[in-house]
Amino acid sequence: MLVAYKHDEEHNLQPVALDTAEKGSWIHATAPTEAELETLAAISEIPTSEFRSALDPEERSHVEWEDEFIYVVINTPVLRAEDNNYDTLPLGIFVTPRLFITVTLETSDVISVFLENRFNTFRTYKKTRFLFQIMSRTATLFLRALQEINRRTETIETQVRESMKNKEFFQLLELQKSLTYFTSALKANGIVMEKLLRLRNSVQQRPILKMYEEDEDLLEDVIVENNQAIETVSMYSNILISMMDAFASIISNNLNRVMKFMAAMTILLSMPTVVFSLWGINVPVPWQDAGYGFAAVFGVSMVIMMAAAYFLWRRDLF
Repeated sequence: MLVAYKHDEEHNLQPVALDTAEKGSWIHATAPTEAELETLAAISEIPTSEFRSALDPEERSHVEWEDEFIYVVINTPVLRAEDNNYDTLPLGIFVTPRLFITVTLETSDVISVFLENRFNTFRTYKKTRFLFQIMSRTATLFLRALQEINRRTETIETQVRESMKNKEFFQLLELQKSLTYFTSALKANGIVMEKLLRLRNSVQQRPILKMYEEDEDLLEDVIVENNQAIETVSMYSNILISMMDAFASIISNNLNRVMKFMAAMTILLSMPTVVFSLWGINVPVPWQDAGYGFAAVFGVSMVIMMAAAYFLWRRDLF
């Protein structure tokens, strides 16, 4: 799907036709078809191969500086509906002297806030600021996703304390996987931001990506926020690993206690078995003709079993 927008003089975001998209317009492509990619290439004069690379779900964050355009890829957080776990999704951003183009494989929460014109100071014709605002929105969503992961971890921790089932441990493993994806994406995004900041004084790129003082301040704030997200995901990852190790030790300890109890019960139950077996042999035995013989044998077996139980208890084996 291809859509084009541009802010009017009253700062209202208005849709525009693709074939009449003028300077300062923003074109957004969500899972574009091959025909739409050809249309986008004809409008922007950017090769379709560049757009296809942005649609690769494994594309890493990077920045490319060409004579006719600037190509930036950042990874954004996405919540998978099928398993309710987090993943990362690349977002391709193309900046030309005329247009600002974004390409994504799926509907992105990063872009939705701009499509609804709910981001302060957002203007389609301020391409540099728009680029940094997308990065800022991405870092904010990462932090929100990390807060949600932390909340889920606390919920699972409570469930594990009560049940110790495999289901909760698989959920912890999925959260750990999400944190691993986040770590890789945030570090790669940080490298892109640092590179953009280092190239802010590049005279050759100013005709395409002009950077004013306000834009530099915004980029520096985004870098700080992204670094906070990196520190947060590292902290949560360490907490999650420690929690899984602790619960694994608890489960192992509980299993040892159960096995110790079962071994003690086996020893105790073997005592009456031995006594009854001795009185069941086909030779003369004490009390075989007495009326109280069964009670006597039973009493002897109980005394022996109680003595064994006391011994095991004193040894902390029962």
